[in-house]
Amino acid sequence: MAKTKKAPVKKAAAKKTVAKKPAAKTAKKPNAAFMKPVTIDAVLAAVIGSKSRPRTEVTKDLWDYIKKHDLQDPKKRTFILADEKLKAVFGGKKTVSMFEMTKLVSGHLNK
Repeated sequence: MAKTKKAPVKKAAAKKTVAKKPAAKTAKKPNAAFMKPVTIDAVLAAVIGSKSRPRTEVTKDLWDYIKKHDLQDPKKRTFILADEKLKAVFGGKKTVSMFEMTKLVSGHLNK
């Protein structure tokens, strides 16, 4: 009986492990224009105070005021229902969208 040769079994190539460089963890630097303090006029100061602060903080404080006094429209949460103080800031408008709000507030800020 003749011996049959078995075909040599190919071994899978060993995977090369490439040492990955750890991702450099860089903290995002805030945009200097947003972090620059702005002065607030008297109309807006009646709502959030007259202390000079960055534009981002002005928006944050305005939202705190809106939520504290429950001034968001319950049906359309993107709309703000202005009370007497906010009507002066919003140019007499009763309802304002949150996107329009930032535009109207910027008129009360001085660089």
